[in-house]
Amino acid sequence: MDPSQWGAPYEITVLALFAIVMLRANGTYWIGRGLAAGARRTRLASAMESPRYGQVVERLNTWGPVAVTLSFLTIGVQTLVNLAAGATRMPLWRYLPAATLGCVMWAFLYATAGFVGFDALARLWARSPILAVSLGAVAIGGIVWFVVAQVRRHTRPDAAP
Repeated sequence: MDPSQWGAPYEITVLALFAIVMLRANGTYWIGRGLAAGARRTRLASAMESPRYGQVVERLNTWGPVAVTLSFLTIGVQTLVNLAAGATRMPLWRYLPAATLGCVMWAFLYATAGFVGFDALARLWARSPILAVSLGAVAIGGIVWFVVAQVRRHTRPDAAP
């Protein structure tokens, strides 16, 4: 399913990829909400109604939109993040803008360098697995550094004027 082989204009390819990932992300979010609703009818209900669970859900719903958006730059993590966003009942007014931004990034990434990048990474792995892993570690480290810096910046008390 390499979009560069579709033969469609670039704009159509981006729009098609956006629609695909938006449907998949929102479907996963709603599956998470359904699973949580079902869990509330089991023995897990008492744990899900505890104050600690409420605190965790509140924190996830506050910082979760950043995770939702950034998850679209990863492979395999976005499904788990969207499922967790649904399971914690992240408000739609937080989830939808974050998911939309992530889907736009994902669509442009895959319509341009996504599959070419995967091919390049596979070729690099064939020549030097150590270099491929090192490159991945640097990329992940950069993302972690960025997220930590944003969290620190937003949780720091403002200085008095």
